[in-house]
Amino acid sequence: MASRVILLHHCSSTFFIFFKWVPVVICGLLLSSTCSACSSASYVESLPGFGPLPFKLETGYVGVDEKDEVQLFYYFVESERNPLEDPLVLWLTGGPGCSGISGLVYEIGPLRFNKIKYNGTLPSLTINPFSWTKVSSVIFIDAPVGTGFSYSKTWESSWTGDRLHAHQCYTFLRKVMQLLLPNRGE
Repeated sequence: MASRVILLHHCSSTFFIFFKWVPVVICGLLLSSTCSACSSASYVESLPGFGPLPFKLETGYVGVDEKDEVQLFYYFVESERNPLEDPLVLWLTGGPGCSGISGLVYEIGPLRFNKIKYNGTLPSLTINPFSWTKVSSVIFIDAPVGTGFSYSKTWESSWTGDRLHAHQCYTFLRKVMQLLLPNRGE
């Protein structure tokens, strides 16, 4: 069966809501992972405030320019139903400049923060029963460069614009398809 890729862009005022504990969970995503054989990707097996994950979560970086000076960070959640047959969604969070973490925990991702009044403790997470990952694999991306954990190695490569951002997202998609889905066909 041919691979299907769905590109979505979402913009909402909820992206500007920032809670004190979001950085703690983001750091947990990075620090609690175990590295795979690929040097640019890590598999996250558990998260603080949740424990072992019941789905496959991978995070990593993909170089998107000629010298790989621009590194875009991504979260990849494999479909919980049938990863080989289900579509792949690239979720481009609005802004621009809003991290993919918002899609992962506030929008269509498999996790939600438990909504409780902040009491000084670490946040806890719960499963999102309406996650799009129930029926598709989803890539959440920190783009353009400088957003979330995406970065550039030089000052010059940190400059961006609409055309350059579009080109870098296209390069990202081509490379990440080879990295994450080498046996998926096209």
